[in-house]
Amino acid sequence: MGLEWPQAWLLGLPTAVVYGSLAFFTSILHNVFLLYYVDTFVSVYKINKVAFWVGETVFLLWNSLNDPLFGWLSDRQFLSSQPWSSARLSSRAVVLARVRVLGRHGPLLALSFLSFWVPWAPAGLQFLLCLCLYDGFLTLVDLHHHALLADLALTAHDRTHLNFYCSLFSAAGSLSVFASYAFWNKEDFSSFRAFCVALAAGSGLGFLGATQLLRWRVEVAGKDLGCSTLTMDGSLYGEELPVGSEEADSITLGQYLRQLAHHQNFLWFVGMDLVQVFHCHFNSNFFPLFLEHLLADHISLSTGSFLLGISYVAPHLNNLYFLSLCRRWGVYVVVRGLFLLKLGLSLLMLVAGPDHPGLLCFFIASNRVFTEGTCKLLTLVVTDLVDEDLVLNHRKQATSALLFGMVALVTKPGQTFAPLLGTWLLCFYTGHDLFQQPPMTPVGSAQPWPEPPAPAPAQAPTLRQGCFYLLVLIPITCALLQLFTWSQFTLHGRRLHMVKAQRQSLAQVQTLDIKTV
Repeated sequence: MGLEWPQAWLLGLPTAVVYGSLAFFTSILHNVFLLYYVDTFVSVYKINKVAFWVGETVFLLWNSLNDPLFGWLSDRQFLSSQPWSSARLSSRAVVLARVRVLGRHGPLLALSFLSFWVPWAPAGLQFLLCLCLYDGFLTLVDLHHHALLADLALTAHDRTHLNFYCSLFSAAGSLSVFASYAFWNKEDFSSFRAFCVALAAGSGLGFLGATQLLRWRVEVAGKDLGCSTLTMDGSLYGEELPVGSEEADSITLGQYLRQLAHHQNFLWFVGMDLVQVFHCHFNSNFFPLFLEHLLADHISLSTGSFLLGISYVAPHLNNLYFLSLCRRWGVYVVVRGLFLLKLGLSLLMLVAGPDHPGLLCFFIASNRVFTEGTCKLLTLVVTDLVDEDLVLNHRKQATSALLFGMVALVTKPGQTFAPLLGTWLLCFYTGHDLFQQPPMTPVGSAQPWPEPPAPAPAQAPTLRQGCFYLLVLIPITCALLQLFTWSQFTLHGRRLHMVKAQRQSLAQVQTLDIKTV
């Protein structure tokens, strides 16, 4: 009522738009980080091989453990098998707590992003500290952003609607990759640093503004409607949820892990997702290398740059179409179709061989686009697992952040295994060690990277052949493993409808119980 005009206008924005904008402020930073951090430390700061491997190993441990750690600290008070206790916790308070975490740690993520681009310590030490600091804040932001997907909406339609705007804003954020080409220069790093400062400032201010707006929407909706969790139209689910006292009925981490060990769909899902995370990061890490050794003689510098840039934007745009298919057929069917498509295209490429530049170009790009698109759909599956976990274990509140963290505990090692296994396989098959070669020159240049010192004529096809077999056999292996594990996953169709109905009926019963008190 006493709101000023700008605040009133902003409050009129759909919840999905505000929620999706948070993905934009993460994306503009993270895509630039993924593309340049290795090249910065290897080519600009001249990190040695041992320090690089030590940093990646420590990062593997921290990257895997911080998700469940932060999830446990966030959601441990919700772990209970006695939902009808005397103490109460507003579901609106849960949403507000997650929004406050995003408002605090989003700007800190932007600051940690800046720490990569200015040398302030020995290269090995800076590499280790920057990776761990950045990943810690990124984990906090991602965990609570994903958890809000499960907390803001219950129905599959509303969750795909939220995810639609996340993909739209992530695609817009990926345009920072195109802009970065104008500033990237390893010899004169000052312009790129200024570009990164501008990105970090925009991201940090954006997080502050978006979380403030989301907090206003939750508070105003709660006052006006006496409810607790935002739906797509700005209304709220339920009034408040009963929560038992922590001393009386909270469970230990060991008990929670035993519950997960008996959650069959969770186990099959993380097995499949581990392979998916590995494949996504394998594509990201080796995309430039495949362009260099398989297409360098057939594409120009501008074409190579365009392919690299579009590979970051296209998965988000493609996901908009995949989400429309999910509304019609369900996430399970769409994901299975993408696995079959990956297998079919890889077998076709294997049969065709490496001497078809047009087909190679299409396969390299489409393999990354479809794989990344699958990764983004799997967030919806985790929200369904959140619902099943709540129903199976009779929890007093959905432990969204904790379950996302436990998924990451098992699947995030795939991020580190991808470059390590890929470089090892390439070295094992061809004898080519990436760390012993001169720095990379641009795609389409006269001398493609890495140029072996005085190569014998018979050696060049071996390296090219090794890259080709990596390109096609990794997707084939991943697709076969994923089709098997996904066939064992039963949280779809009738079972999924039953879980959704039980969670919604539980929310309604809890609301009625409260209103009669």
